[in-house]
Amino acid sequence: MTMSARLAIMFLAALLSACASRTPPPAPVVRAPIVFGPSQAFSPEAEDVLFRALGLVGTPYRWGGNTPDSGFDCSGLIGYVYRDVTGISLPRTTREMITMQAANVGKEGLQSGDLIFFATNGASQVNHAGIYVGEGRFVHAPATGGTVKLDSLSKNYWQKAYLSAKRVLQPEHLARNR
Repeated sequence: MTMSARLAIMFLAALLSACASRTPPPAPVVRAPIVFGPSQAFSPEAEDVLFRALGLVGTPYRWGGNTPDSGFDCSGLIGYVYRDVTGISLPRTTREMITMQAANVGKEGLQSGDLIFFATNGASQVNHAGIYVGEGRFVHAPATGGTVKLDSLSKNYWQKAYLSAKRVLQPEHLARNR
């Protein structure tokens, strides 16, 4: 066998063995995570707020509603959950809630139980609110014909409409309830 025939056979064998081997798995796509803030220390009261809010998912929306039996609008849902779980009475409307005396919270510092506010009408005036439950999600009563639902702040719609957040459950309030 000539040298060129040997080289051709070796080249062919190498080519065939390369085709027979498995292709390496594709490199994982690395995306920057959406960071909504550090995980908070365990708070039984905040946990109770989020579980109560999550338990109301599916309740019908009703403008002006503020009980599970009558249905909820967004501020009625928030007021009901806080009154029921913590005994805290909040203002009735989103406009009053956003101006109440409570700590403002940056988006990156959100914790379970924080109130989040939106301007869904394209202006900069608040007209919607929800309860942040963690991991970029919130519970709210969105619109007529709908129900209370769990939604994500990462959706483009909510990112554009997001205004601010307030922390109603303060550490000193939590300390006396433990």
